[in-house]
Amino acid sequence: MKIQVLGSAAGGGFPQWNCNCRNCAGARTGAAGFRARTQSSIAVSGDGTGYALINASPDVRAQLLATPALQSARSLRDSAIGGIVLIDAQIDHVTGLLLLRESSAPLQLYCTARVYQDLCSHFPVIPMLEYYCGVVWHEVRLDGWFGIAGVAGVEFRAVPLHSKPPPYSPHRRHPQPGDNIGLLLRDSTSGRRAFYAPGLAGIDSAVAAAIDSAEVLLIDGTCWTDDELRRLGASKQTARDMGHLPQSGPGGTNELLAAYPGKRRVLIHINNTNPILDDNGAERRELSRLGTDVAFDGQLIEV
Repeated sequence: MKIQVLGSAAGGGFPQWNCNCRNCAGARTGAAGFRARTQSSIAVSGDGTGYALINASPDVRAQLLATPALQSARSLRDSAIGGIVLIDAQIDHVTGLLLLRESSAPLQLYCTARVYQDLCSHFPVIPMLEYYCGVVWHEVRLDGWFGIAGVAGVEFRAVPLHSKPPPYSPHRRHPQPGDNIGLLLRDSTSGRRAFYAPGLAGIDSAVAAAIDSAEVLLIDGTCWTDDELRRLGASKQTARDMGHLPQSGPGGTNELLAAYPGKRRVLIHINNTNPILDDNGAERRELSRLGTDVAFDGQLIEV
């Protein structure tokens, strides 16, 4: 199974267009140790031919152009993308659907009923696309494995996450299972698994079971500290307020992932303020000591 990291940053990308924090200033000026990143998305394939696009970020056009494997050439208008799976309805995960409107066939969209409802009403991407290519919706349920036509050799399973729907959603204050999911990805031949969870506010028994079953973990890397944005004056919210576990501190992902030393651990969905974006910083040295990697755009992970 091949996992292609298309985008490894959180919403806004890195550097963020209007941010002058130390990280963004360093990336913008070409300082050593800072690598630009687009907004969070991966592509998954079992055979390297047909791919599932996991989330359609606002940077999807640049991501597809940078990934030749996703540009099939079987006909005049073609792509190697067999289907699109959404893990939530966040703007940085769904806006790219509009940029795929030139598709010669309806987009094959896989998401939960809760996400579909948000995208039909309060952020009506799906009704908008009906004027262009159209959408065929496949409901992702919270039980059992599912496949995607045209994506051979890999199976998918939704894992409900404790996180939050997007701010525009009427469900924001009352999240329910299905607003946010992680994905277990399973190679149909070897049975090896990866767990993808770029939005993670806590670990319950279902998430713990998913982590325990997977050889590779692609886990929420949004903020290093809970008060990171508040301390910098970038937001009044903490990481946990937004539905993300910080890496450091009691109950953070560093502590939780330490219980799985034999697994490959990769942080993804990294906010522009997170000091782990500095390859030469103390926080990156700490992650190296812990055996945890930081995802980057263009990274290929084979499971």
